[in-house]
Amino acid sequence: MELGQILASLRRNKVGPALIALQIAVTLAVLCNALFIIRQQLALSRQPSGVRDEASVFVITNQWAGTTDDLSAREQTDLAALRALPQVADATVSNAHPLGGPVGADVITLHPDQPRSGVRAATYLMDDHGLNTLGLKLIAGRNFYPDEVVNRNGLAQRAASLGGVIVTQAVARRLSPDGKVLGRTASILGDGTTAPIIGVIAQLQSSPFAGLAGNAPFAAASMLLPYRWEDSQVFYLVRAKPGQLAAAMLAARNQLLRISRQRIITDMQSLTDARRESYRGARSVSLIMDVVCAILLGATTLGIVGLTSYWVSQRRRIIGIRRALGATRGGILRYFQTENLLIAAGGCIIGIALGVAANLWMLQSIALARLPVIYPIVGVIAMFVLGQLAVLWPALRAAAVPPAVVTRSV
Repeated sequence: MELGQILASLRRNKVGPALIALQIAVTLAVLCNALFIIRQQLALSRQPSGVRDEASVFVITNQWAGTTDDLSAREQTDLAALRALPQVADATVSNAHPLGGPVGADVITLHPDQPRSGVRAATYLMDDHGLNTLGLKLIAGRNFYPDEVVNRNGLAQRAASLGGVIVTQAVARRLSPDGKVLGRTASILGDGTTAPIIGVIAQLQSSPFAGLAGNAPFAAASMLLPYRWEDSQVFYLVRAKPGQLAAAMLAARNQLLRISRQRIITDMQSLTDARRESYRGARSVSLIMDVVCAILLGATTLGIVGLTSYWVSQRRRIIGIRRALGATRGGILRYFQTENLLIAAGGCIIGIALGVAANLWMLQSIALARLPVIYPIVGVIAMFVLGQLAVLWPALRAAAVPPAVVTRSV
């Protein structure tokens, strides 16, 4: 009987319920997608790089000035000096590091006659000190031997064959379903280089932003080639001994400048700071989304309270009559709570449709992943709870209307 009365009342007064349902629908659609984006951004900023102890590794961005004819000798001198520092555990030179922005990529395959069998992987050029410097976990095979490392001056200089290549476990599994790739000859298609796979490491991320939806398969796909990178700008990766990061960074800078002033150290930072800098944008997006969600939920709550209060005030006479006919305060309260529940249900149905449509649009426009079903479910629960809490105060006011006062005013 009460449900029928509620439905009849909603049919007679369409504007108020429609506005409340619309508010709930828009809030739910935005909330679902905003929470999903926040979770993606936070997961992106926390994804492991593969480096065992980021807080002990720092990066020196070295820019050579003037002539660069003797890069090999300069780098060998720099590396020997860095490794000799008492605060330093190891050092290497590379074309990139996993928290320093985009890394060059190439396609590696076990079947060069089948290009589609290849795996696109980030290409790190490192010598035999690379694994130890970054603390990469070797789960199968071996590291490079010193005599397998060759000099590479610029992108154009490539070896026809290399002594070996080390791949991440993700690459190994994509090259072969069983992951057994050790000893098999791989072709690096862009380089036109062949090399046996001599080692498999647990993880090394391809770049800070490879975890985004469009690049998810590429996130853990990396390979190490035994090159000593020579260029006008290189990254010296240095592992400090435990508890000596600050001292190692200061000593490394002073030592390099002492060796040669024909350089510009454009940047020096720990991987911890590099992570913070790389994901600053992701954290900012999360914060903005948090604020938007808070404002939207607050506005929706105030909107429901305001509309329901107005609606209650318009029906004071009806409430008074019901009280005079024996309706209890609990009955009046239950009436308004049930009424709001029905309105919220209608708003949630529309909101889910809007949320899914918005997600499909973002899926195509900005490569956002498909919205998991858990987010609409959580959003619907939040809207029902929010609606019930928002209508509670107006409903309590309605339940507190004295029947005698109302009937005297009729």
